[in-house]
Amino acid sequence: MTSWFRAYYEDEDLWQYFETDDENWAVRQVDVRGADSTPVTAASLEEILYLRDHSDLAAMGRYERQYGILAEGPLDGWEDEPHAGEIPAAEFEQLWVRARLILDDSASRGTWTVSSGRLPGANR
Repeated sequence: MTSWFRAYYEDEDLWQYFETDDENWAVRQVDVRGADSTPVTAASLEEILYLRDHSDLAAMGRYERQYGILAEGPLDGWEDEPHAGEIPAAEFEQLWVRARLILDDSASRGTWTVSSGRLPGANR
């Protein structure tokens, strides 16, 4: 069963939002930092697997610089983190879309973006 949750890390002033699969592995992740909730991560397992299977390490590096790094392994124990809680799917989706727009905009000044249509599911 897909689930959505968030956790706050006060020492980093960082909210992490996750969409997880049946085994509690991250499928998508959004991290926002600071009072203005600046997105720093909006990574997708689907996109990462596509790059792994169809591209090279340089492309993966560009992806990670643009969208950050997806958490690895099961995310068990998140409920014990301060300020952690489940969130509705719609809230996660709004955060995802906003983070992608901002990270895509900052990357558009470069030469490569995932949402340019090169990867399936990039605008999910």
